[in-house]
This record gives sequence, structure tokens and C-alpha cells, in this order.
Amino acid sequence: MDGSQPASAITGFDPKPHVAEMRERGWTIIENFLDAQRLADFRAGVEPLLGHYRGRNDFEGRATERVYTLVGRGQVFEDIACDARLMMVLSAFLKPNFLLSASHAICIFPGEAAQSLHYDDGFYQQPRPRPPLGISVIGAIDAFTAENGGTVMIPGSHRWSDAEAAGFRLNHLAATSPPPEATPLEMPAGAIAVFPGTLVHGAGANRSQAPRLAFTNQYCEPWLRTQENFYLSIPKERVRAMSPTLQSLLGYSITPPFLGMVTASHPAKTLDPGWTPAIERQAVE
Repeated sequence: MDGSQPASAITGFDPKPHVAEMRERGWTIIENFLDAQRLADFRAGVEPLLGHYRGRNDFEGRATERVYTLVGRGQVFEDIACDARLMMVLSAFLKPNFLLSASHAICIFPGEAAQSLHYDDGFYQQPRPRPPLGISVIGAIDAFTAENGGTVMIPGSHRWSDAEAAGFRLNHLAATSPPPEATPLEMPAGAIAVFPGTLVHGAGANRSQAPRLAFTNQYCEPWLRTQENFYLSIPKERVRAMSPTLQSLLGYSITPPFLGMVTASHPAKTLDPGWTPAIERQAVE
């Protein structure tokens, strides 16, 4: 994304099978995305952030804790958000200079009810069927099982029309049990699931006796508004120390011909020490 060495030369990772699986079934699982050290670093980084918040509604989850703006809270979270393997998969679906739209940790506690089924880029309100406008990532810090709330996926739903999606929602709301096509996402700790924003899914009920810790990073086309406003939530002094790839993901980039400019300049210039807005400079002059 930032013109550096191709990710394939760095990792030896082949994205093609994962891209094909996303196009056909609707999601793919990349195992061993996080090794033991990264899992430990994640847990250590998120532990002091937990214990302060519960969801405000059924969708957030009233027995679920979320830590928003995760990408700005430590090196391990930065590295996860711009991992070279993931960038290769996302680049098959999104235009260059795509953006990070949301980044948060999710801890689902025992007794949490199932989340309503939905698709992540539905708020853009563009007619279906269509290519996805966003791509979502769900990462397992604790192993995902059907019992502990592993996300419920609906195979093939990423290709549905508006009418099919609406009909499914009506039928699901009237049902007392998950639809027969629902597939609980089961994957080991350290794995991630990647899926288009058009895929119908929802967190499962946690019927186990332990919390289930995970994270989600969501990405979108570079010409769309992001869910989280990272310009305001992450201080510039922190962004300055981030990699060029991550700076681009946070919006310090240009989408041709000039989307994202700052008074006719590249937004990355705003990270230069001593930078001041042109309006302020011109007022002094």
C-alpha cells in the first residue's frame, strides 16, 4: 500500500486460496495469524483496558465489553492492523489506499445472548447484490467454539439481493432458533476470519463458563467515510511514529485524483513537525 517491498516477498504468503474462498463461501480463515508471542502481547496490552465498559444496547451486547480505537493503543495492535498477509487479501477486494474503518477488542462474557444477524457495510445503503464496500476481520484471542459465542456465519449471503437479505431478516426475527444454514465460526486462538462486508453474520450466544476475547478490524473503500474518526481519536504525535502503511490506513493518504487533500496538499504533510494549517499561515502573512 505504501510502495514498500511487496508483501509476497516478505512473507511467502499466498492470498489466492483465501480470496477464492471469500468469493465462494463468503469467508476464509487464516490460521496462525498471531503466534504465541503476539497473543501474549495482545493480552498484556488489552488487559488494563478491560473492566470499564459494557454495551449500551443489544447489538453492542449488554454482557459484552468493547475497547474502541484499539489500533491506537499499542504496537501489537498497530502490527495486526497492517499485517502484510492481510493487506494482500484486502487488496483483492478494495481499491488502493483503502482505509481502516473500525478497530476494537471484544470480550463476550458468559450469559451473553446472540447478536442480531446483520452485514457490516449495510450502513452505506447501496443496492444489493453488489461488490463489498468493506472487508471485516475477526480475530480469535481465545479459541472460537459454538458454545462460547463463535460468530454465526450465513454461507453465500454475501451474494444476496436486497430482497433476499430483507426476507431472511424477517424470517430470522420470527424464528426461535438459528436458521438451518447458520454456521458457527470455530477457529483456534491466533486465527482470523476475513469476510466481505455483505456477508450476513452475528456473534453467537456465550453458553460457556468463561469469557471469549477477540478483536475486529474493519476496512473500507478509500472514498467512503469510516466508522471511527481516527483523525480525532489518535493524537498526531502517536500517528507520526506509525508505519507509512498504517498512516495510510488511518487516512493520511490520497485517493486519486485528490480525495483527502488538506488545502491542496497531501495529508501526510500534516504529520511534519511544526506543520500549521494554511489558513493560520495565511492569516499571519
